[in-house]
Amino acid sequence: MTCTPSTERTPLPRGRPPSLLLALAAGFSLVLWGCSAIRHGLLQSNAYDLGLFDQWSWLIGSGAAPVSSMEQVHVLADHGAWMLYLAGGAYRIVPSVHWLFASQALALSFTAIPLWLLAQQAGLNRRRCWLVCALWWLQPVVFNAALFDFHPETWVMPAFALAIWAERSNRPRLWLGLLLLMLGCRDGLLLITAGMAIDQALRGRWRWSLISAGLSVGWLLMLSRWLYPLLRNGDGPKAASRMFSHLSGPPVTVLSGLDWGGGAEYLLLLCLPCLLLWRRASLGTLLIGLPLLLVNLLSASASYRTLVHHYSLPLAVVAVVASVDGLRQQPQTTRRGVPWSLCWAVACWLTLAKPWFFTGPYLQRLPQRADVQNAMKEVRPTDAVLTTSYLVPQLSQRTTIGFPKKGWNVTLEATPWSVLLLNPSDPGWGSSPKVQRQLLNQAKNKSWDCQPWPSGLELCRRPGAATQPHRPDSGPSDNDRTP
Repeated sequence: MTCTPSTERTPLPRGRPPSLLLALAAGFSLVLWGCSAIRHGLLQSNAYDLGLFDQWSWLIGSGAAPVSSMEQVHVLADHGAWMLYLAGGAYRIVPSVHWLFASQALALSFTAIPLWLLAQQAGLNRRRCWLVCALWWLQPVVFNAALFDFHPETWVMPAFALAIWAERSNRPRLWLGLLLLMLGCRDGLLLITAGMAIDQALRGRWRWSLISAGLSVGWLLMLSRWLYPLLRNGDGPKAASRMFSHLSGPPVTVLSGLDWGGGAEYLLLLCLPCLLLWRRASLGTLLIGLPLLLVNLLSASASYRTLVHHYSLPLAVVAVVASVDGLRQQPQTTRRGVPWSLCWAVACWLTLAKPWFFTGPYLQRLPQRADVQNAMKEVRPTDAVLTTSYLVPQLSQRTTIGFPKKGWNVTLEATPWSVLLLNPSDPGWGSSPKVQRQLLNQAKNKSWDCQPWPSGLELCRRPGAATQPHRPDSGPSDNDRTP
C-alpha cells in the first residue's frame, strides 16, 4: 500500500454518480442509524435534544399544539424549524423516534452525492471524486453528530453542498430554494448563508452576494422581530443572550474571559482532517464558514467548540468543499494505491470520532435496562411523567414530560405530575441525587404508591391521579437548556 501521489492526468469524469456510490451511501446510513439506535437502546440519549424533538414531532403528528412541556416553547419559537412538520407527518403514520434516527443518518450519509457532483464539476478525475466522498464520510463530526441524539439541521447538509454546486453551475433559482430549505431547519444556518454572501462578494458576484446577505438579514429580522415574539408572548430569541452574555464589559475583561486555549484546540481539530489538501483557491470557500466559526469561538458554552456536537457540522461541509478547490490545483493521478490524504483522514477519524464509546461509556447503564423496561410498562400514555434526562426520550411521546433540574425546590402538590420515575443513584444530566431523593421522599410522605427496583430506579404514582394531565407550570427553563 502506498500513500504517495503521482502527477499523471486522466480525462475528466462525466455523468451521474455511480451506482456503487449510492450503494455505499445507503450502507453507511444503515451503520449510522444502527449506531444511534443502539445508543438510544443503551439509555444514552437525552431530553436535550432527542426528547425535545421527539415530543414536538409526536405532538404535531397527534394534531396537538406543538408546545414543549420541558421548555413551554412552541416548535417554531425554538429555532424556526418549520421542517419539523415533515417529521410530524411521519409520526402521524407511525409514531417512532426511528423516523428521526433514520432521516438523520440518510441525510448525513447521502451528503456525499452532491459532494461527488462538486468534485466532478471541478474537473477532478474519478479517483479523486471517490476521495472527496470518503473525506466526508470520515469527518469525525459526521459520525459524532449522528450519535448525539437528533438535530434537524442534519437534514439539510446535502442541500448545503448542493447549494454550492448550484451557485457554481449558475442556477440561481435552485440555489435560492436550497438556502430557504436550509433556514427552515435551524435559524443558526443563517450564519452559513451570510458566509456565502462573503464568498460571493470576494468572487465579484455582487448580485448573488446581495441576495444571500439580504436573505440572512431578512430571516433574522423575521424571526427576532415577529415570529419569536409572537410565539413567546413578546419575548425575542433567548439563545443570543445566553451565548454572549459574557461579552459585556470592558474590552480587557471580555478578552481575558474568552476561552483562548479551547478555541485554539477546536480550530486545530476542526482543520486536521482536510488541512493538508487546502490551497489558496480554498480561501473563498473557507470564508463561508467564518460567521459560524466566530460564533462557536465566542460562545459561552464549550459544547460549541467540540467535534462531539452538531454545531460544527456545516463547517465539515465547508472543509470538504475547500478540499475540492485545493485538489483542483494539484496534479491528478490514476496510479493505484491508497492516497496519503485518505490515510490521514482515517487516522483523524480513529482519533477524533467516538466509536469506542460503545466499548465503555455507552455501556454504563446496561445493568439498568431490565428495570427500566419493567418500570416503563407501568407508565400509562396519559401520565404526566417526571423522570431522569436519559429516560425522557424513552417516554417523550406524551403531552407532559420533564426532568428535575439541579436547584429545584418544588412541592409536588403544586405540580400536575402524576408519575415520578427517578433514580437518585444515577440522576442523569442536569439533575442531582439530592433533588431526586427530595422528590421521592415528598411522594412517599404524601402516600404516593411507590415501587423500587434493585438498580435504584423508583416509580411513584400519585393516588387518584387524573388520567389526562395538564401542562406543568414549572420546569426547566429555556435559559437552562444545554446546546
